[in-house]
Amino acid sequence: MFKGQPKGLIAAALANMGERFGFYTMMAILVLFLQAKFSLDETNAGIIYSVFYFSIYMLALVGGIIADRLKNFKGTILVGIVTMTIGYVILAYPTPTPVPNQTLFLILSCIALFVIAFGNGLFKGNLQALVGQMYDDPKFDKVRDAGFQIFYMFINVGAVIAPFTAVGIRNWWLQKNGFEYDAGLPALCHQQVQGTLTEQTSAAFTEAANAATINGNAANLSEFANEYLNVFTTGFHYAFAIAIGAMLVSLVIYLSNKNRFPDVKARAAAAAGANEIKMDPKEVKQRLYALFAVFGVVIFFWFSFHQNGLTLTYFAKDYTDLSAININLGGIKLVGAELFQSVNPFFVVFLTPIIVGLFGYLRNKGIEPSTPKKIAIGMLIAALAYVLMAVGSSDLPLLRDLKAQGGLDQSLKVTPFLLIGTYFILTVAELFISPLGISFVSKVSPPQYQGIMQGLWLGATAVGNQLLFIGAIFYESIPIWATWTIFVVACLISMTTMIVMLKWLERVAK
Repeated sequence: MFKGQPKGLIAAALANMGERFGFYTMMAILVLFLQAKFSLDETNAGIIYSVFYFSIYMLALVGGIIADRLKNFKGTILVGIVTMTIGYVILAYPTPTPVPNQTLFLILSCIALFVIAFGNGLFKGNLQALVGQMYDDPKFDKVRDAGFQIFYMFINVGAVIAPFTAVGIRNWWLQKNGFEYDAGLPALCHQQVQGTLTEQTSAAFTEAANAATINGNAANLSEFANEYLNVFTTGFHYAFAIAIGAMLVSLVIYLSNKNRFPDVKARAAAAAGANEIKMDPKEVKQRLYALFAVFGVVIFFWFSFHQNGLTLTYFAKDYTDLSAININLGGIKLVGAELFQSVNPFFVVFLTPIIVGLFGYLRNKGIEPSTPKKIAIGMLIAALAYVLMAVGSSDLPLLRDLKAQGGLDQSLKVTPFLLIGTYFILTVAELFISPLGISFVSKVSPPQYQGIMQGLWLGATAVGNQLLFIGAIFYESIPIWATWTIFVVACLISMTTMIVMLKWLERVAK
């Protein structure tokens, strides 16, 4: 799998692991943190989540412009790592819950999210551009797709660990303070504090509070509500703090291997000294048009795929039997909706060698699909994942009915294998689209626009992420199976559009 790959590939992937650790920490706990900390409903938490993930990817365009202008990819990446670390420091500071001033503390949290997003924008696209530059040597071009898949596999190692770490820290802090984890309790605690419990939800809260108190029953429900919320969210703050350590590890790896990465300034100077022939303007236009077309198509995929940190996380919390995945590690119970976020990166690591091997076999036979065709196939596979969710959710009640009764009865919750199966299929789709899309951009981009084109690829992801909140709105207001059907349609639209453009894209990418 590593045969014929350029030096520096694995070092770049390992340097990216800290960013992935932080990214998947946020994907696992951000919306749940916002709900527990600020008593936000699904739609408002979803809006903040979608704006954050929009910013992460859209600011990559800004990072690409900066790196292209300065011809200093390495320095821009370094500043990005440091900036992300500062953002996690702000978010990790354990402020009290219930918050004394919701507006002020929510603004502070959003500032921290912006700092993380800006640092990520300086880092992510530019590191991908550096990896792409490793394959500009003709002897590496034929293994470009495989190289990006290997890169993608290694960066996801940090992502596998992050959700378990976040859940372990949060649940350790709960147990240390005499409480058990209950996914539905923070919402009920906020209702108790605000005095909005109904007769039915009051009974559900009393039962849950007693069950979550390790040493006997909850003596005073108001005191319990305040203390449980504070302990619960402090555990989240400590989970964010772990991301700081991951970023520092990435910083050390990056600085230790900096000299292995391509030097854009030196290459530009050498090219100028050799009177490099510039690409024909017509070819530049064709390449840019092709890239813009692909950017437009993948918006629909990312709108669907990144529901894994939003509506699929809500589904894990509200409708899934979490007791079936209770893991005990050193006396700490690893149970929570957040754990599902480790499934996708685990499958990335597990499936990448298989898919790389499959494509290698097809390449040796001379029948490997083109990169645009692989992306179209990935869109179809993603649609199948949401077909599974729609079928598995067909008998579940509306969320508003669920809230009115204080939660779904345990016996009516679905097996966690529904989500695990969905993540498996989505991961296969991701491996056909994300690393290969990055590879396509690196191959087709005119040399003078590599940084900005990688930024625009992430910008297209940003637009898809900005639309994520639509999923949260539907999740609250229509039957759950209908919500998943919307994503099926979005993925099929993407697939159809790619098929229509296939011959043109293949011609441009030659």
